[in-house]
Amino acid sequence: MTGSGPRRLGAAAAIAAALLAAGCGSQEKSSPSSTAEDAHVFTNPVVRTDAPDPQAIRVGDTWYLFHTNSGGRNVPVLSSPDLVEWAPAGDALPELPDWADAGRTWAPEAIQLAPDRFVLYYTVADRASRRQCVGRAVATTPSGPYRDDSAGPLICQAELGGSIDASPYRDTDGSLWLLWKNDGNAIGVDTWLWSQRLSPDGLRLTGTPVRLLKQTEPWEGSLIEGPFFHRHDGTLYLFFAANAYDKATYAEGYAICESPAGPCVKAAENPILKANDVASGPGHASMVEQDGRTWLLYHAWPPGQEGSTDPGRQVWLDEVVWTDGKPVVKGPTANPQPRP
Repeated sequence: MTGSGPRRLGAAAAIAAALLAAGCGSQEKSSPSSTAEDAHVFTNPVVRTDAPDPQAIRVGDTWYLFHTNSGGRNVPVLSSPDLVEWAPAGDALPELPDWADAGRTWAPEAIQLAPDRFVLYYTVADRASRRQCVGRAVATTPSGPYRDDSAGPLICQAELGGSIDASPYRDTDGSLWLLWKNDGNAIGVDTWLWSQRLSPDGLRLTGTPVRLLKQTEPWEGSLIEGPFFHRHDGTLYLFFAANAYDKATYAEGYAICESPAGPCVKAAENPILKANDVASGPGHASMVEQDGRTWLLYHAWPPGQEGSTDPGRQVWLDEVVWTDGKPVVKGPTANPQPRP
């Protein structure tokens, strides 16, 4: 994520020495994470260029990954048949609405609401409030182009620092919800994770927003952010990132919630994903399922290059196993592992 300053834009270059054996990518295409000799395994990172805040959805036999602006694109989108080999698929949001300024389009997440209806939620610079706020855009295909025809932001808590990191969620009862963070660390106040019901078309918030969690633990530093819901075996999990996005201490944790409106209780074993000798500052994740296995997509820096623009925050893919109802992330890993 985020923090109060602009997201860092990057171009591809050599990654840290610990990862050189995995090869390099170009700015336009990520290099393969497997070899012809052993196509049944892959090696992290799966996207070797700057691609912060990744989120992916599956439509048919194809995965689509959205991430924070880079390479001159507002919402870069990549496509993949297998979560491992990713290819650029354009700019999902080539035109911003009239009320928004370019250059700080962060943390986009999409949801499919019908065969030909996709809604994208994204953070963007609101010209009127001069804060980061949440917009929404609609497309008929997963890669877009998405169009935002609104007259203003969907959410903009300017008095709380702004609103960022929106994440849509459809619960098992069919209800639609939106999670987000007030960007309190931009003005030195608390960073709450919020939840609110969405209208069936995904374009309006209904009911009353609810505060779920804020920063309380030493490992979280001054903020939590990047929330998303995931239900497993009937239990609703709220995952989130915490600490400064450009530091090695950035990490991922979770809470268990009674409902999308809370209450939520943080896990005692947090953080469940943190820096090691192959990846630094891992977090702002999303979760996908493939053939009965659960995977975490997240970004991380090469160790020692936190905050740099070259190669920036790369995308990692690691499996999550569920042990006594607790998610255990097998990562960050840089060794070959079986493909999803």
